[in-house]
Amino acid sequence: MAKRKYYMYVLYCADDTLYCGFTTDVARRFATHQAGRGAKYTRVHARHPLRLIYQVAFDQKHDALSAEYHFKHQPRARKVAYLAAHGISVAHFYRLNHYHSLN
Repeated sequence: MAKRKYYMYVLYCADDTLYCGFTTDVARRFATHQAGRGAKYTRVHARHPLRLIYQVAFDQKHDALSAEYHFKHQPRARKVAYLAAHGISVAHFYRLNHYHSLN
């Protein structure tokens, strides 16, 4: 039997904010957020569309929850640096959100 995985994930919101969460099924949880039935933070219409930009798996629930807690309690600059260290460019998603207004 496959051992259950736990995930910490990060969403990039249309208002250029970052949302971090925890789940056992990233695809299902992301669909819930997109449908406006996720966390209170992501239910706000101005934050849509959402983009799933990062996820990491853990074997232990505690480790995933700890990663979520620590990510959420960092200043934005440290969140951006963490994502950059994992190959994610927040600036790329900013440009995607504002492409039409830049042209």
